[in-house]
This record gives sequence, C-alpha cells and structure tokens, in this order.
Amino acid sequence: MNTNFALPNTPCHLNGQTLPLNEAKISVLDRGFIFGDGIYEVAPVYRGKLFRFEQHMARMQRSLAELRIPNPHSESAWRALIQDLLDQQAHSLGRKSADIDQIVYIQITRGVAPRDHAMPPGLTPTVFMMVNEMKPMSAKDRENGVACVSADDFRWEKAHIKSTSLLGAVFSRQISADVNAMETIMFRHGFLSEAAASNVWVIKSGQVVGPPKNHLVLEGVRYGLMDEICAQLGIGFALRPVTRAEVLDADELLLSSATKEVLAITTLDGQAVGHGAQAGKPGPLYHRIYAAYQAAKQAAF
Repeated sequence: MNTNFALPNTPCHLNGQTLPLNEAKISVLDRGFIFGDGIYEVAPVYRGKLFRFEQHMARMQRSLAELRIPNPHSESAWRALIQDLLDQQAHSLGRKSADIDQIVYIQITRGVAPRDHAMPPGLTPTVFMMVNEMKPMSAKDRENGVACVSADDFRWEKAHIKSTSLLGAVFSRQISADVNAMETIMFRHGFLSEAAASNVWVIKSGQVVGPPKNHLVLEGVRYGLMDEICAQLGIGFALRPVTRAEVLDADELLLSSATKEVLAITTLDGQAVGHGAQAGKPGPLYHRIYAAYQAAKQAAF
C-alpha cells in the first residue's frame, strides 16, 4: 500500500502567519510533538458561518484551563482569524466561503522548551489552524444507519480534556476500522462512556439518555444542542450513568459529532438495534432529531 501522501498547499495558520500547509513546520522540541501537551478543537462551518462557535470556544477554554495553557486570543480575535482563514481557503479553491461547508481544526500546544516532563511556565503557546471541506455522511448511511462495535474503555481518566494525546482514541477507532464499522462504543466498568470520536445517545421509551458530564467523557458541543432539540420537540432528555444492558436493550442508538451531526446506529456487535419491525433501521426519534438539527443549522445562516 502506498503510504506517501502529498500534502496540499492550501492555506493554514501557524503562530500568526498564513502559509501553505505543505510548508508549515514546528520545532522538534514543541511540547505538542514531544508530549502531546496541547489541546485541539474542531468546529463546523456551514455556508461560511461558524456553527455554535461560542460553545466551541467555551470548551476550548475549559481544556486550556485544565492544562494551564493561557488562551492566546480573545473570542473576537479567534473569530477574525478563523474567518480570514476560511476566506483564504475558499479563494484557493476558486470559490466563496459562503458556498462551502467546512471544518476548522484548531490546535494549541504549550510551546517549545527543553524536554522535561514538568510544565515550564511562561512559554509562548504554539497555535495552528487549518480548514478542510466538510465531507457529509453518505445518503446510504443516513438512510440505513451504521454499524458499530463495542469495547472496554481503556483510555486515561481525564477524557473531558480535548487533548492532542489521542493514542487511546486511535486504538479504539482502529477496533471498528478493522471490521469496517463506523465507530467503537466504549464502556468503563459496565457503563457507557462514549465512542472513539463521537458521543453516544440511548433512546428508550421516548426518552434520550446520555452519560453524565464528568471527567470520563468529552462533552461534545452537541450535548447542549441535543438538550435544546429535545426540549423543542417535547422529547424527554436526561444525563445519567447508562449501563451496558440499557445500551443493548435500546429502542434506538445515536452518534453525534461535528462531522456526523446526528447519525443512527442500526447494528452493534453484529446485532440489530431496536425491537420488532423497527429493529435494524433508523428510528422515528432519530428522524425527528436529525430534521431539527438541520433546522438549527438553517437558523444560523
């Protein structure tokens, strides 16, 4: 298999400069490279408009605070930098940013210092941003739902930090990739945590249930959006510990993330999700929630 990938020359942001992605370089002593000592954020952009930007910035600030890394920019400065990069990316493609759905990736590391595990104070954070065109889920996956597998959650116990130390997520995602499944649903001591790169929602008896916000789960920005959508639709919503048995007995299972938006899981470990004639098919609440999600996007334009 050919593993030589040609990096694109599309624009990126690195420490205050805009330059081609294939020319961007950092020091080998950057603590993000040496230790994974940094955080990242991924925000969707629809028709040139950042979606739930304030919530993404709030989560980024929480992660930075946990790592004791100062936020290098104000929210308004972040917005201006991102918008400029979006416009430059669209221009490089011969298009307008208002005509493209995109994904913004932001990474902030502690900065460059001699290798030592302790956190050195006073470093200048390394700031990197790039933009990619959003690849929507296929019509087939929307219509039929997706397959997932389960695994024990073997990651560290600070999953609430959106850290660049992602080897645990890489391993867990590879479990599903090896069997051509969409995601790996993880359980810690018999309770649902999340998927490798998504949050997981259980629907039973007309209620949407998700794991509580704590140090064992990365709180996706869609946590708040799911709560809002359920309130709008009159659907029960709760965050609490969810057992493996509840997941296996669910009427419907959903994934949520910036790129998946909301997506139905229709098989788990080779078994159909749901009951009766509805088993193995995207369920009625999924369809209602997905439609409301699209309406929320439209309202943001």
